[in-house]
This record gives sequence, structure tokens and C-alpha cells, in this order.
Amino acid sequence: MEVIIRLSAFVGILCLMILWEVRAPRRPLRYRRSQRWPINFGLSILGMVLLRFTVGGVAYLTAISAMDNQLGLLNSFSMPLWPSVLATLLILDLAIYGQHIASHRWQWLWRFHKVHHTDLDFDVTTGIRFHPVEIIISMCYKVFVIYIIGCNPAAVIAFEIILSSTALFNHGNVFIPLKMDRWLRLGIVTPDMHRVHHSTVKEETDSNFGFSISIWDRLFGTYIDQPQLGHDNMVIGLEQYRYSPDVGIKQLLLMPFSRR
Repeated sequence: MEVIIRLSAFVGILCLMILWEVRAPRRPLRYRRSQRWPINFGLSILGMVLLRFTVGGVAYLTAISAMDNQLGLLNSFSMPLWPSVLATLLILDLAIYGQHIASHRWQWLWRFHKVHHTDLDFDVTTGIRFHPVEIIISMCYKVFVIYIIGCNPAAVIAFEIILSSTALFNHGNVFIPLKMDRWLRLGIVTPDMHRVHHSTVKEETDSNFGFSISIWDRLFGTYIDQPQLGHDNMVIGLEQYRYSPDVGIKQLLLMPFSRR
């Protein structure tokens, strides 16, 4: 049931974002969808299959185990349901923010994470373009955090849905009025805010690490408001990987193991 709920939410948000991109794009795409989408969807499907037959659903089961055995910080004392859920959501979101920074600053993690950044355009499918090994690493990391914190099981499911939904939203090539964007990004990560993170300018690539809540970037000094060249002129991707956008899945899977 947990898998069905998560998958239904993912497919629903994905379809809504695609429709929004078609009706109100933020900026023209530089490359055809037919060049990029098969690669991005292919990586996503491969990652889902790998999770299904390895550690899929383990985050929720870990939370159940921690609760049953009274393991973790939040299980060490009595706490009402809603404060427990809120604390779980905030701590997990902060943990993912920290993991994202580590994925840029630790070379062995960056080898896998850079596959996400080699997309030469920016739309909702960029939010599903991850190396399968990075997905496994991320799940193992979440399991560790859940055990340490003693996360609420229901909140873990909610967080997984929120994380996948916001990843689709903040990678969307969708137009949001600038005034509304200013207000929204006081609380959540908007597409304009996260697009800066996909700039070829290294200072901008190493900024705006948040996925759901924007406060972490402001609090820890990793926030950049706007790209140097503006959203219409900024270049997406990594300078050292300016190859064809339709490079095959095989090359992307092998990229972390290349000496380049």
C-alpha cells in the first residue's frame, strides 16, 4: 500500500507539471524533449526497478522497527502525534539538505551526483535524472537518520511523497509571476530558486541546495537569489560535460567510474 500511495502521488504530480510546462513555460528549451526525455525517464525507471529489488520500502519499515523497539531520539520520550510528525519532517528535510551539500563537496559522492547536473536543459524530467547508485546511497543514508532520530512511520511516508513531489516541482520549467515567487520562496524552494543550482557557474552550482524548505539555504549561507546571467540567458549543466543531450544511458551509468 505504501508503494502504491507513493507511486500514485509521483505520477500525478509528474503529469500536472508536464501540463503546466506545456501551457506556461518559464523559458524556451534549448533541446528537443525527444533528445532528453528517454534518457531521463530511462534512468528513473532503472532506479525504481533497482530499489524494488533491493532496499525499496525500507525507510518505512525502519521507522516501524525503530518505533516498536523504542529506538531513536523521538522514541525516547513521550510526544504527541503532530509534534512528532512535524519534527520528523523537519529533521529529514535538513538531513537531505546536508546530504546534498556532501554530494557536491565529497568527490566520491559527486561522481554519482554529477549525472544529475549533466542535463543540458532544465525541466521536470531533470528532477528524476539520478544515477541508480546515488538513489541507493540516499536510501541507506535515510535509513541511518531514521534509526538515529526514531522517525514517525506515517511522517516517513509523507516525507517521501513530499520529497519526490517537490523535486518534480522545483525542477519544473514553469512560469510563476515574480512577485508570487518572491513570497513562495520565503518558505519553499521554487523552480526559479533551484534553477540557479543548475547553472554552469560554479558558485551558483554550489548554492541553493534545499529541495523542499528554503530556510536551510538562508540559515546556512548557501542561498543565491538570482543567476548572474538571468534566467533567460543562464547556461544549464556542467562546463566539462557539454556533450550532446541525447548521450546514452550506458555512458551516464559508467560516468562515475571514468577518470575524466
